[in-house]
Amino acid sequence: MTSPANPASDGPRPALPNWAETLRQKYLAGEAAVFVLYRNVFDRIPFAGRYRTLQPFLAEVLLKDNKQRIFELSMDRGVRLVQGGTLDEKADLYRHLEGKGLAGIFESLEKQMREQGSSALLIPYAATIFPAAEAHFLSLDERGAYTALHRWSLDESFAERDNVVILVSESLADISPALLTHPRIVALELPMPDRAARRAAIGHYAPRLPPAEADLLADQTAGLRLIQLAGIVASEAPQGLSETQRRTLIADLLAGSPNAAVRAEKLAAITAGMTPDEIRQLVDPTRALPEAGDPAGEMMAVVRRRKRELIEKECAGLIEFIEPRHGLDAVGGNENIKSELLDIARLIRSGERARAPMGLLAVGPMGAGKTFVIKAFLAEAGLSGVALKNFRSKWVGSTEANLERVLATVKAMGPIALVIDEGDRSFGNQSGDADGGTGSRVIARLKEFMSDPENRGQVVFILMTNRPDKLDSDIKRPGRLDRKIPFFYAETAAERAAVIDAIFRRYAIPCALTKGVLEEACAALQGYSNADLEAVALLAAEFAERAGVPLDGERLAQAIDDFMPPQETAMLRYMEMLAVSETSRRSLLPERFRTLSAHDVQARLAEFRRQINS
Repeated sequence: MTSPANPASDGPRPALPNWAETLRQKYLAGEAAVFVLYRNVFDRIPFAGRYRTLQPFLAEVLLKDNKQRIFELSMDRGVRLVQGGTLDEKADLYRHLEGKGLAGIFESLEKQMREQGSSALLIPYAATIFPAAEAHFLSLDERGAYTALHRWSLDESFAERDNVVILVSESLADISPALLTHPRIVALELPMPDRAARRAAIGHYAPRLPPAEADLLADQTAGLRLIQLAGIVASEAPQGLSETQRRTLIADLLAGSPNAAVRAEKLAAITAGMTPDEIRQLVDPTRALPEAGDPAGEMMAVVRRRKRELIEKECAGLIEFIEPRHGLDAVGGNENIKSELLDIARLIRSGERARAPMGLLAVGPMGAGKTFVIKAFLAEAGLSGVALKNFRSKWVGSTEANLERVLATVKAMGPIALVIDEGDRSFGNQSGDADGGTGSRVIARLKEFMSDPENRGQVVFILMTNRPDKLDSDIKRPGRLDRKIPFFYAETAAERAAVIDAIFRRYAIPCALTKGVLEEACAALQGYSNADLEAVALLAAEFAERAGVPLDGERLAQAIDDFMPPQETAMLRYMEMLAVSETSRRSLLPERFRTLSAHDVQARLAEFRRQINS
């Protein structure tokens, strides 16, 4: 396995991708003759001005000039000779293997590879032949295949005959772990494309795109594979509408709107592969252009939308993009919390990765505004956000593989925030083994990912819960969740008035209330949560709309009298005290809690717990 040939010229040979060069070096050094390629194995691979998928790249670039025969083994097509051999030899191969099971196929392949030497065996979708299952669950054929491959990896004479075996699987979790732990079988990750790779692919697939827009597009498409990027920007889709047809359709849709011709030109460049109906849904002539009518800004907004759809589809609904519409200026009250979050947002915006926290833990009783404030923080920090959804209840069978896909995608999209709401449900109660240990392995992998120092400043974990007592201390330790931010209900009438005033501004509710009148009305709302205050504000707005007048003190008083808040006092006090016990800074606490000792906090927790249980 020497250097690949360069058919284009006799000059310097183009460099292999890092993973391919590592495979070549390890093979030449005799470290291994069996390799597993995983992660981004369904993408396109650039080399010498061409973009190939993995199997053609292996056969036409990495192995072509140094292997006489290249076999491919798969469950759907059996054994094929991809390279080498005459037509008669191929016919003999298929005839000889007809009717043989998997064990017979491996026996025949081994015989040919030992006798002829200088052969390669490619096994795409390797998990279908070497599944991740206990040995007693495997069929006899699967056990025979595993035994054969394991024996080949140990047999020096097999490697000395210049033979190599390459398995391909999107996830290592799908493959027999006994194979992966063997020292003579090497697993190599094909990473998601970085910015340089995305920029080069954009230049290849959309050569007429202006360089400044191509640069911006490369920034906006972090987390996408090159094959997905090609589907967005390809000048001419192999099927469907051409770029000219797309431009004509979009120009018709935008007829009469500002900058219609320029907008059509730019939108046509990033709608390859879309049907006319999809384009009609995407292009809205009534929508205002972002950035003071900048068509390039509109193009980037469309790219972000397509990126979100592609990634959510690829991750099988396991993540959901978070699109905050407000910054922290839309949050009423919570001044200490806003100050803390603004400091963290400045660190992230400035790129000071070493000082940025690995993660945040937002704790406090329900209705205290955790979700809204965290979304506002994402907007303030300029972070994209994705929510991890229902992974314990939804992932059955291929759980670990799905998780690896999600984590790899999230890491490639960085800087980004991974938000887990109701974290006690996701990370709590891991003592049971009803799922065969899958839940425990998933949580262990998430913990490992959370504490990876390479993620600092790139992936910020944000965990929200009102029951931090259900989380084990290992999750909450520094290095995973560095900052613990407590949320409480508004303490004073002025704070409650600030919350309600922010709600009026957020919903653009016409209001005739003075600050004094609002604070006086809020004096009666002691113990109301932020969610309760929002319900009161919206109810008052409804009464004002019915009366056909701006919201005034009479309508607000009517809403306060009519609204009935929840009455779970003991549980709310317990959650409140849990937030006190978890906070990482006393200055974030209300005044009434700042002087409590650790003993006082634990004593109150014990008392509230006794009241709840009784």
